[in-house]
Amino acid sequence: MFELFSYHFFTNAIFAAVLTSISCGIIGTYIVSKRLVFISGGITHTSFGGIGMGYFFGLNPLIGAAIFSILSALGIEFMSKKTEVREDSAIAIMWSFGMAVGIIFIFLTPGYAPNLITYLFGSILTVTKLDLMISFGVTMIVIIFFLMFYKTILFVSFDPDFAKARQINVDLMNYALITLVALTIVINIKVAGIILIISLLTIPQASANLFYKDFNKIILYSIIIGLTGSLMGLLLSYYINIPSGATIIFTLVLIFLILRLFRTIKIRYLSDLN
Repeated sequence: MFELFSYHFFTNAIFAAVLTSISCGIIGTYIVSKRLVFISGGITHTSFGGIGMGYFFGLNPLIGAAIFSILSALGIEFMSKKTEVREDSAIAIMWSFGMAVGIIFIFLTPGYAPNLITYLFGSILTVTKLDLMISFGVTMIVIIFFLMFYKTILFVSFDPDFAKARQINVDLMNYALITLVALTIVINIKVAGIILIISLLTIPQASANLFYKDFNKIILYSIIIGLTGSLMGLLLSYYINIPSGATIIFTLVLIFLILRLFRTIKIRYLSDLN
């Protein structure tokens, strides 16, 4: 197994797994706690529009995805809070619009149609040094932002009325957080893909939430569970020669089921003692 570390693509994948676990562990805890899973799914699929436009205009598809995702995230936040459009309707509108734009621009791109499997289902083994640098930058932004505004984020997430009473700009904080959600989604598209990325933002958190309710602990154990599942899935996908993104998600689901079973057995054992 150790000979794998002599390959640059594998070491890049390891670093990507670490960065993904940290960024998704932090942002995913916010998403799950605030119950924004559906919004995150909408942003994820909307990013396909940016990928299509990136191919058409000759840009890096992830740059197009980042721009499109941020604008759609801000649009969903604005439409759901400042207009009469319901939140679920705003998400559905942006979701379908992004997918439609992506398909149209990919169809219009001259030459052969690009291979979209990597963007749809992920391929952590194809992560480049540039991808790692971008991922590192965004991950550091997420860490610094949460360290600087941790208490504010808790107020805004769980008690917005109290936050307003303390003169906190709740709308600005929500816009900033939804932007970080969009960026986190985009930088991890290569790891799990558009279709599966939402799993990295929810499964480790759901696993940690089986045993912990504290926001800090859920973040910590989400990172640990996410990294464990990512590394196990990466190794499994390499040796069996199956898609890495899907294998990582499959491994995380197995970890969740095992922890759920362990929790059930533990509760029954303690109840029998009493």
